[in-house]
Amino acid sequence: MRPLSGTLVIRNGQLVDGNGGAPIPAATVHVRDGRIAWAGAEFAAPPIPEGARVIDARGGSILPGLVEAHFHPTYFNVAALEDLDIKYPVEYVTLLAAANARLALECGYTSARSGGSLFNIDVWLKKAIEAELCPGPRLSASGREICGVAGLMDWNPDYRKIGMEGLVLLINGPIEARAAVRKLVKDGVEWVKTYPTGDAAAPDTNDHHTLCMTFEEMHAVVSTAHNHGLKVTGHCRATEGIRNALKAGYDAIEHGTFMDSECLDLMLSRNVPCVPALYFEYASIQRGPEFGMPQNVIDGHQETLDGGAESARMIMKAGGCLGMGGDYGFAWNPHGDYARELSFFVNYVGFSPLEVLTCATKNGAMLLGRSHEIGTIEPGKLADLLIVDGDPVADITVLEKRDRFIAVLQGGVIRAGKLATPG
Repeated sequence: MRPLSGTLVIRNGQLVDGNGGAPIPAATVHVRDGRIAWAGAEFAAPPIPEGARVIDARGGSILPGLVEAHFHPTYFNVAALEDLDIKYPVEYVTLLAAANARLALECGYTSARSGGSLFNIDVWLKKAIEAELCPGPRLSASGREICGVAGLMDWNPDYRKIGMEGLVLLINGPIEARAAVRKLVKDGVEWVKTYPTGDAAAPDTNDHHTLCMTFEEMHAVVSTAHNHGLKVTGHCRATEGIRNALKAGYDAIEHGTFMDSECLDLMLSRNVPCVPALYFEYASIQRGPEFGMPQNVIDGHQETLDGGAESARMIMKAGGCLGMGGDYGFAWNPHGDYARELSFFVNYVGFSPLEVLTCATKNGAMLLGRSHEIGTIEPGKLADLLIVDGDPVADITVLEKRDRFIAVLQGGVIRAGKLATPG
């Protein structure tokens, strides 16, 4: 992905630098060759270099680009489990993934971490974005996911004789777990996504208190992945599943729904980040009935929402690392609504806007392993920025409104927003 060549100056906006401190009013950011050269109050800024392009933030806000930390680029209008693996051919899913990536960038998300992808499409989507064949966030790929046989992601009955090869690698025991990771190593993923627990979506066989992998399988995944320099994460709702994942050495936890004090201590001891992905639960409760969602599934989502919100509060209060994002691409939780997660954490969970913005920028960069490059507005880092007409610290819902985006930049290049070149 080519950075800007030359100098760009952004002025006349408050600076929210991603570190969690109070915004700096009347700020200026200087960008040189795609990286931040200076950021701070305008009265202390260096002179604007001759020939520099100047962007007027119009009294709005200058933020780090947002990070979608649990991105499913290949999910599209999913209303039933079958929609995830057999509804569309791989060719069409690839096109959908490219469209979703472009949409994420247009929503101000300059980086994303895949939470699982059909057919390993995210591996190649990442290459296409970096080669500028299509626009999208800087992407960390995880490819197909790993789940125990008869676990949450193994829903096609044997009589269909079609397996689950496009979506997941199914395992029975540590030996098969190691083999599954080795396949992903060859395919070029960075994160190995697993399913230690079930979910409210499968109340009869694999609900949110059910385990879908053994500790031995999880440990085999971690040891093999770490040997090859990959990181491991997992869909963890049940308390025992969270505990097993942390003891096995997982590098991140998805959801972390039913946390207890032991799990929290384990998480904090290694600074393991967690992505709660709670707006999905709220959307399932609110809109599930119109899509024919059974009442026992909705009830399960309510329990998951309550437990997940409390766990997120525990982690935040204890100083843990939380990322923002999750599970967009369902019919009731479509792509493009990513920033509703941020508003939800302010209005329902009770976080402050600055806390949420830090989770969605600085913490997201940490999850991607790119804190040295992105996530905060500091000299030396890539100029991945969002300039918005409004104040998300006062009203975070402004980030849901793409018509308020003045510019979305990657490496100083304007990729989306009002100032983007059409085409």
